[in-house]
Amino acid sequence: REYLEVGQKYQLPMFALTDTWRANQERIRQSDYRDSKVNQDNARFITEIRASYGTGASPIFIGGLTGPRGDAYTPEEALPTLEAESFHMPQMEALAEGQVDFLYAATLPALSEAQGIAKAMAKQGLPYMLSFVIRKDGTLLDGTSLARAIDTIDQNISKPPTGYAVNCVYPTVFNDGLAALENQSPGFSKRIVSFQANTSAKDPKDLDGSQELITEKPEILADLMLQAHQRFHVPFFGGCCGTDTSHIEYLARTYKETMN
Repeated sequence: REYLEVGQKYQLPMFALTDTWRANQERIRQSDYRDSKVNQDNARFITEIRASYGTGASPIFIGGLTGPRGDAYTPEEALPTLEAESFHMPQMEALAEGQVDFLYAATLPALSEAQGIAKAMAKQGLPYMLSFVIRKDGTLLDGTSLARAIDTIDQNISKPPTGYAVNCVYPTVFNDGLAALENQSPGFSKRIVSFQANTSAKDPKDLDGSQELITEKPEILADLMLQAHQRFHVPFFGGCCGTDTSHIEYLARTYKETMN
């Protein structure tokens, strides 16, 4: 609710994601909640919060969130495409049953699993987005170029994603990665519709398993993110690891002061 209050304060549309990044059926079965509708309940919870703002509120879009089966920083653990479709299908069905506005897969390190998730999402009849972890050279962690990943999925899925996203990387990495994407495939950067920033510029391998939170001052992170917005016109910007309400507040306030 703290984040949504920022959107209302500055009259900005926002999207809120269900807290289900690891709520796939495998993990639910291994938990004390094996008999509960975890994904549907998450969707209901956020829907009730949205409703509390009334019909005149700035728009809030609810996304049903999933993530990779394995470690998001370890592309070797990514599922093959067909296995990924089968593995992720129950969660996609559960989130759709929860009546989310769209589906969203975050922190994807490899094309194979992303393509399988896209197949599962496309069958739900909802808009959906896929969000990758990238390097500054414009490649996914598995070495696939972002351009190839976008083109492969767009060309091979019956209902392609509404758009793509990048999350869990520092703004300078995002800027360099999208510049590489645009250089390799002009126009493809327009398919990137969201960026959620990590507050550390370190390589994902250096961050994986870190025992301490590496963060950045809100004003520094926001300034870098707004530079990315001015350059690539990505419509949605938000936070990932290391961010809190102070980062979102500063980003929204600075955007309203400088962009409008």
